[in-house]
Amino acid sequence: MIESYIAIEGPIGVGKTSLAEIIADKLNTRKVLENFKDNPFLEGFYDDPDANAFQTQIFFLLQRYQQQQKEIRQLNVYQKGVVTDYMFEKDRLFASFTLKSQAEDELYGHVADILEKDIIKPDLVVYLQADTSRLMKNIKKRGRKFEKGVTFDYIDLVNQKYQEFFVNYEDTPLLIINTNNIDFVENTEDLKELLDVIQKPIQGTKYFNPA
Repeated sequence: MIESYIAIEGPIGVGKTSLAEIIADKLNTRKVLENFKDNPFLEGFYDDPDANAFQTQIFFLLQRYQQQQKEIRQLNVYQKGVVTDYMFEKDRLFASFTLKSQAEDELYGHVADILEKDIIKPDLVVYLQADTSRLMKNIKKRGRKFEKGVTFDYIDLVNQKYQEFFVNYEDTPLLIINTNNIDFVENTEDLKELLDVIQKPIQGTKYFNPA
């Protein structure tokens, strides 16, 4: 049976939103997705990260907190649960390498500490992995205007930070899926296999590495 609250995580371009939308459709769960288009600082961040990192992170932090309070806490009784395409800790992960100023880092940390006290932990985190070259291919394929200037080095750094974060992750049950050799959007067999794994009870950390 599906968990009541599933968070899909992973680096940029790995397919978090696609999988969250599929789960919501197939398993009748509410979906809560990042509204990245509403962040007025995001495009500026990709043009000049140092000048726009703090505004970008604070906006996302507050936006995600608001979603937690309004959309995740109030589950529809006719739906089995909720699936998100991010976990709240994602903000700290990005802030750890995007914020260069000590003052900005300390202020961000203070605000995050206050908000995190009121956050619900997922029942299951699904971490989607992929090689950086695969991520770059996916980013190019989806063709978002503000991502055109995204470099291999930046995506590789994001990928490394995610790997480091989940190496010692123990806060919730964790399913780690290597997506290099599957296409759960276009291939129905890949999708079926993935959904079967996600719906099985998971304790601790489980790895799924389809050939």
